[in-house]
Amino acid sequence: MALRDLIPWNNGSRDLSLNRNEPNPFLVLHREMNRLFDDTFRSFDIAPFSSQAMGWPSVEVNETDTEVKVVAELPGLQEKDVNVELWDGLLTISGEKKNETEDKERRFTERYYGRFERSIPIDDVDQDKVVASFKDGVLTVTLAKLPSERQKVKRIAINGK
Repeated sequence: MALRDLIPWNNGSRDLSLNRNEPNPFLVLHREMNRLFDDTFRSFDIAPFSSQAMGWPSVEVNETDTEVKVVAELPGLQEKDVNVELWDGLLTISGEKKNETEDKERRFTERYYGRFERSIPIDDVDQDKVVASFKDGVLTVTLAKLPSERQKVKRIAINGK
């Protein structure tokens, strides 16, 4: 038995030898390493940048001179399933998405179920002026900045020598 037959991500369909026509051997190595990692993650059924690896729910943070707005996508949830807290400069969105069907009838799923929690550092906001709204599975949290933070940024000139 050949050694390559023991490697689970190589079914023998690809030639692992270097491409002699490629003038740059580092480029060949780079391509082979990328292919190796792709095949490895595929064999474990793990996406290296999936939503579970990055953290669920997906969030978007926008900032203006007067406020910070955090938008989180929470499909399939209702307002009562979500908890939003601001404490010591940390905005935390947490909750639980419950399973709707029993596992014995399910053949395959890519949907996420269970508890979740995302924490986003937010500094210098007025804790008394935080507003949250929830519509169509999208949570929007608007945080007003403190007046001291609303000052314009002063550009500083750099002197040569």
